[in-house]
Amino acid sequence: MEAAGFYGSRGRGFPSIPKRRSENSSTTFSPLVIQSMATQKPLPAAVSSKKNSIVFPLGEPGRRSKTLATSPPVRLLTRVEQLKLLTKAEKAGLLSAAEKAGLSLSTIEKLGLLSKAEEFGILSAATDPGTPGALLSLSLGLLLLGPSCVYLVPDEYPWQVALQLVLAFTSVLGGSAAFAASNFVSNLQKSN
Repeated sequence: MEAAGFYGSRGRGFPSIPKRRSENSSTTFSPLVIQSMATQKPLPAAVSSKKNSIVFPLGEPGRRSKTLATSPPVRLLTRVEQLKLLTKAEKAGLLSAAEKAGLSLSTIEKLGLLSKAEEFGILSAATDPGTPGALLSLSLGLLLLGPSCVYLVPDEYPWQVALQLVLAFTSVLGGSAAFAASNFVSNLQKSN
């Protein structure tokens, strides 16, 4: 199939431009003529390029022989029991220290902290496989923010030095906490 066309500045052809004929073809040529040689062949449904491999044309859905592998669900309480986290918290004195600080089970119940944690999705984030990676990325970003803030913020005035100190301390503290949380959630999600 052969097609020829030409285009002008107002969407019309230029009839005044002289056209010349090619020697081997019956079509005419012009400086503004666009010619294309195209053959329309129907694409096969599946094209085999190698033994036992099938390539599907772009945009067409391929057949799925296997379902995508998903990780087994995380059993959070079972994992807490396996790691003996409650025994470790008891031996470390964390529960008595929390009670001395005014945080007891009745205080948690009065403040509604468990329902807030459930509402914000904190408990479901512990079982999400993407949480450790997200926390690790957050920690690396925060740990890089502290030194870059000290480097980029000038220290000509005392308030700028104080800003450097506060931002560096906050970002290093937050980065360390996010790194520890990433490690903790990753250990919770590991299966034996």
